[in-house]
Amino acid sequence: MRSMLWKQWLLCCALLLVAGQALAADKPNVVILATGGTIAGAGATTANSASYQAAKVPVDKLILSVPELTNVANVRGEQVFQIASESFTNAHLLQLAKRVSALVKQNDVDGIVITHGTDTLEETAYFLTLTVHTDKPIVLVGSMRPGTAMSADGVLNLYDAVVVAGSPDAKGKGVLVAMNDQIDSGRDVTKMVNIKTNAFSSQWGPLGMVVEGKTYWFRAPVKRHTANSEFDIDAIDQLPTVDIVYSYGNVPAGMYESAAAGGAKAIIHAGTGNGSVADRVVPALRKIRESGVMVVRSARVPAGFVVRNAEQPDDQYDWVVSHDLNPQKARILAMVALTKPRDAKDLQRIFWEY
Repeated sequence: MRSMLWKQWLLCCALLLVAGQALAADKPNVVILATGGTIAGAGATTANSASYQAAKVPVDKLILSVPELTNVANVRGEQVFQIASESFTNAHLLQLAKRVSALVKQNDVDGIVITHGTDTLEETAYFLTLTVHTDKPIVLVGSMRPGTAMSADGVLNLYDAVVVAGSPDAKGKGVLVAMNDQIDSGRDVTKMVNIKTNAFSSQWGPLGMVVEGKTYWFRAPVKRHTANSEFDIDAIDQLPTVDIVYSYGNVPAGMYESAAAGGAKAIIHAGTGNGSVADRVVPALRKIRESGVMVVRSARVPAGFVVRNAEQPDDQYDWVVSHDLNPQKARILAMVALTKPRDAKDLQRIFWEY
């Protein structure tokens, strides 16, 4: 009798194991790469939503804070960095992108989620858009409030990001950002507000939304990205220096000259209006371009795009315009593009295509 009960117990255990394996096999495999930021932050009290310490909570605790993740994916985490994103460097970008590139090549990985501070999240998202060759979903996520705050947004944001990363419908749409129920293109999205949960938006609108664990899509990116990019992180080990100079009334030409003297391979001019350049700055930028440094006219305004040969004769001066890319994203593209020697005409082509 005891022997029969033992056999029945073993059979039940085997059936439960098989059932568990079948359920796990039905779920996508998502890797969460943690880099720090507010989503891993902690405040002194629950009332602290804007003053807190970022990058305090490790990835395993982040995952445990959202038990519902097990309902939508087989999740595992890696702690890549534990920093506030304003401290991201080119070295961090390279290390993170190379790790993502290695993971997406694995058959047991269906999607990647990257937890990230919001300050430079858009820059990292665009860098990955340009350099990682895959059609698998790569989703960046952050939060505007630490997990210790009342109405913390990180828990739902992380859940939504895993949903998107595991969704077959997200394949081939490039690097994505999932925050505040929205799915945005990593190319287009930018941080517009610093103390609200709806901090990120794109002037061209979101790609879709996540509602109660389901994705809804409304458009797809048309610019070149990821699998269709001519750039490959596996072939990039160093990034050239590209600096941004912010224009304003009474801006001195010396700021541009200093950037060029400091070794910049390109200068992003964050101009007023249509990337306008002050009359006293034009001679300095022309001289800088003649020395071999690229000049890219961008704009400090949050929407619209820079029109070539308007305000300045770009063809005559051999300058480049950033089109609709803001200064920080123009810097990312210029850095990636200038890992190989190029003339201004080819660099302009890249700004049109990406």
